[in-house]
Amino acid sequence: MGVLELRVPDMTCEHCVRAVSAGVGDVAGVTAVEVDLPGRTVRVSGAAAPDRVRAAIARTGHRVAP
Repeated sequence: MGVLELRVPDMTCEHCVRAVSAGVGDVAGVTAVEVDLPGRTVRVSGAAAPDRVRAAIARTGHRVAP
């Protein structure tokens, strides 16, 4: 099990937090999602492929910083 931390700079509200949490939470292998709105980060625990987590965030309309 690993931890992946990503910056999502365009998250601005609680709606963003809920959308990203739900989208990432649906990815196979994800065991936990923590979204920090003030820090604009998403911390994902589990065995999910990083590219699938990034794609899930993109599907919510947000971008992951490089």
